[in-house]
Amino acid sequence: TLNRAADPHRARMPSTVIVREAAPSVLHISINRPHCRNAVDATCAAELKAAFEAFDKNDKYKAAVLSGEGSTFCAGADLKAVATGTNINDVSQLGPMGPTALQLSKPVVCAIQGYAVAGGLELACWADLRVVEEDAQVGVLCRRVGVPLIDGGTVRLPRLIGQSRALDLILTGRLIGAAEAKGMGLANRVVAKGTCVYEAIKLAQELASFPPTCMENDRHSVYTQWDCPSLQHAMENEMRLGRQTLASGGGGGICWWEGAAWVQAVGSYVCVCVRARNWSDYERLSPWTFTLS
Repeated sequence: TLNRAADPHRARMPSTVIVREAAPSVLHISINRPHCRNAVDATCAAELKAAFEAFDKNDKYKAAVLSGEGSTFCAGADLKAVATGTNINDVSQLGPMGPTALQLSKPVVCAIQGYAVAGGLELACWADLRVVEEDAQVGVLCRRVGVPLIDGGTVRLPRLIGQSRALDLILTGRLIGAAEAKGMGLANRVVAKGTCVYEAIKLAQELASFPPTCMENDRHSVYTQWDCPSLQHAMENEMRLGRQTLASGGGGGICWWEGAAWVQAVGSYVCVCVRARNWSDYERLSPWTFTLS
């Protein structure tokens, strides 16, 4: 279930994570600690992890949005909790920020406003796509206080933007704006101030509208290629997943409507039959290589 377990000792306490249905097939999970710029303590980390585990198991939802309440996405781990020794993130296991060790089967879009720094940047890098407001800033600010990256920052950031650019951010701890983040490939979309959640939900709805098995298998191939020992193994893994997709519709293959076209995938072939009333019908088709019949 996506609801919090009944706990009489916590019933009067505000949840550190808010879970909403943003659309019939999109779940919105938001960090709810705006009083401390959504810094994540142990309770919040556990709730974030539980929310995304529940999302991944729920067939109703095909994509999720991760955001932060208030004016900032996430300032990282709650250092005040660390200083006082109360409710400290568990560093004895992978993913002390919550979901960062999870390998989900469905995409997550991160909506970033204000700051995404330190562990907050690591959360953003864990997501599949990042929608960033034009005045937002991101960076490895924990460099300045000697707190290490332990939620995948030194792993995912180089994979996203390249080692040289990642080292620039990791070693210097400097903040960068949305435009520079977009140029690096860290931000996938830059949007107007106050619109990141709305735009992230729109993007998640678009992802959720696609044939799910195909998208999830292609996504899985992208991530698992990093674990393959060679290009040959990565290509074989891609082919294996592709064949699973093609076979998932049974003997008749996979069939769906794409605008004015009926698409059928059978074995190794894709057939597109177009019923076009006018040129605009053709323009709505995805830019695939296909034969007309």
